[in-house]
Amino acid sequence: MAIEKVAVVGAGVMGAAIAAHVANAGIPVVLLDIVPKDAKNRNMLAEGAVATMLKTKPAPFMHKKNARLVTTGNLEDNLDLVADCDWICEAIIENTGLKQDLYKRLDDVRKEGSIVTSNTSTIPLKTLMEGMPESLQKDFA
Repeated sequence: MAIEKVAVVGAGVMGAAIAAHVANAGIPVVLLDIVPKDAKNRNMLAEGAVATMLKTKPAPFMHKKNARLVTTGNLEDNLDLVADCDWICEAIIENTGLKQDLYKRLDDVRKEGSIVTSNTSTIPLKTLMEGMPESLQKDFA
């Protein structure tokens, strides 16, 4: 299966860097995060992550122009942007309940056969997939 578009959910250090490396490969990527309480700019976390990476040394973007391949958004207004992605990478905080809630939301909008992965370093796959729909379990890594 060709990976032609990617979504990364979670614009922290890890998620943002994953998005940058996908863009470095020339692949369009959607970077989503939550809407902070009382935020005037609802996309501020994802937009801020890209802005920070453009200033970071060493730079996560191999070329600054690669940042143009990153579309930023938030989980409340822009979850539909994952609908045509071939790979969806979850990179949110290490909280099983929050991850499982996100997976259910993603499963409602993602295209059939898209790969869903977690960037977790502490939660076992078996735990992440407890009670998840079979449609998600078969495409999860």
